[in-house]
Amino acid sequence: MRPEVLFPLFQPVTGLRGVGPRVAALMERLGVTRTLDLIWLLPTGRIDRSYRPALEDAEPGRVVTIEVEIVEHRAGRGRQPYRVIVTDGTASAALIFFHPRKDWLQKTYPQGARRLISGKLERYGEQLQMPHPDHVADPAAGETIPSSEPVYPLTAGLAGKTLTQAVERALAQAPELPEWQDRAWLERRGFPGWLDAVRTAHRTGADGSAEDRAARQRLAYDELLANQLALMLVRRSMKRQGGRSVTGNGRIASRITDALPFSLTSAQQRTLSEVLADMASPHRMLRLVQGDVGSGKTVVALLAAAAATEAGLQIALMAPTEVLARQHARSLTDMAEGSGLQVACLTGRDKGADRQVILSDLIEGRIDLLVGTHALFQEGVDFRDLGLAIIDEQHRFGVHQRLMLAAKSARPPDILVMTATPIPRTLALTAYGDMDASQIDERPPGRQPVDTRVLPADRIPDIVDRLQAALDRGERAYWICPLVEETEENPMTAVEARHRELKAHFGERVGLVHGRLKPAEKDAALQSFADGTTSVLVATTVVEVGVDVPEATIIVIEEAQSFGLAQLHQLRGRVGRAPARASVCCSTARHWAKPRGGG
Repeated sequence: MRPEVLFPLFQPVTGLRGVGPRVAALMERLGVTRTLDLIWLLPTGRIDRSYRPALEDAEPGRVVTIEVEIVEHRAGRGRQPYRVIVTDGTASAALIFFHPRKDWLQKTYPQGARRLISGKLERYGEQLQMPHPDHVADPAAGETIPSSEPVYPLTAGLAGKTLTQAVERALAQAPELPEWQDRAWLERRGFPGWLDAVRTAHRTGADGSAEDRAARQRLAYDELLANQLALMLVRRSMKRQGGRSVTGNGRIASRITDALPFSLTSAQQRTLSEVLADMASPHRMLRLVQGDVGSGKTVVALLAAAAATEAGLQIALMAPTEVLARQHARSLTDMAEGSGLQVACLTGRDKGADRQVILSDLIEGRIDLLVGTHALFQEGVDFRDLGLAIIDEQHRFGVHQRLMLAAKSARPPDILVMTATPIPRTLALTAYGDMDASQIDERPPGRQPVDTRVLPADRIPDIVDRLQAALDRGERAYWICPLVEETEENPMTAVEARHRELKAHFGERVGLVHGRLKPAEKDAALQSFADGTTSVLVATTVVEVGVDVPEATIIVIEEAQSFGLAQLHQLRGRVGRAPARASVCCSTARHWAKPRGGG
């Protein structure tokens, strides 16, 4: 039950003065729907408006605050902007307005009146100008402009002033809460109380001061501690739901292992033993398996599924993308062939009669292992008896998704989640504190580490030359770009532009794939790369997971600074998948510094 003192914080933002349905819809784009969300929307910086020179002394390019007299209005012709000419007695300047509302401008800037204005001053030729002033105030009415103000994240159509006023009204509703941290500990750390920390963080605006750091650290500590307590409660709740002892007889698992063209590594055997021990216990399994790309997590998951099947239960394997789901379904079907374990795949692409056949086989128990995407926890997808839920690429899903999938069973199923993202033990305990953890820290025999390098962006011509030599040797390469198409707002490399350039150099051997293509077009592009029709695949992160082409030995990642660590790790995992073949991952970055000691 939520304490009554918190009720105002969970009210919709429309309850604040000045926030109507239109503004609320814009705020929702920022993830703000409640008063509390505005309180947690901390500023990313501050604008200093304390620079108040005479116009003749003002430095162009700076934010200035100046009292001026309105001289005249000049309406622009055609596409020319509307200008309001002002002076402070030392020099004149033009206030520039595009798409003007003339009635509002004439009311706000009446000729002959004095106004206090603030904004970025620019020089255009010999003319000083200020495009769309941030603030205008009437000094005769006692109005002022603050010497500094916070900068908040914005979205198109939402004015900074509107958002700032809404935040101020939300802060006014923030209650003084009982302190839940140890006061002596807070004093040792120099941390303020919660309400003081919130107010300080908004007032200082990430200015880097000791006061600002202490406030933000206090709030960050609260958030981490609350996260850990929530995970502990989730874990306790899931454990309390009980489990069932799931023990296989080895009939299906032995057939699978006997047919494998390799032996399990010691790390795989250790992890599998931990998983099977959890499943055999009367308590519910909640286990995270972390292992590098190619370390053999899928085989461990399949053998765990075999144990569940032998016990008469069904298994769901959920992947974050359709590409990865279908890749899993193919590889699991191949490995389980002849074992008696029946594998099927269900994604959003499956429609009509084909989908109905899968759903019917699932509820009748003719499917043992169902692989899919989010479609697995949609309404109408019903299992006869779900005993094990396997979730791949755990960083793409949260606790909520795990709970939704687990709700598909009358009795809570065991949960096994997998990730290839490197997770230090301390981070694993922080992010996945509701689970036990296993690590596959050994690569299969013959697998070589990927040679990873970073180069400045101006070395791309050298990379193309090296790539030519590799293609002449029959190798294949991925070329990753952060954007689909070029935009004026974002200067980063676009996949379509890079595809045109590489195609002009290498000819028809260059393929293209990105998320805006139709599913059939994406499949065709991936298949052409897999069968060798194309030798270079220019792509976005659509190939981040689920694309398995052992012949690919090179991956080039442009604008590496624009990707997250998990993405970079997954992208690098597209190469180095064939035994005894050396692979290279070459990343380029705009802001690159050569590491000390070379490299």
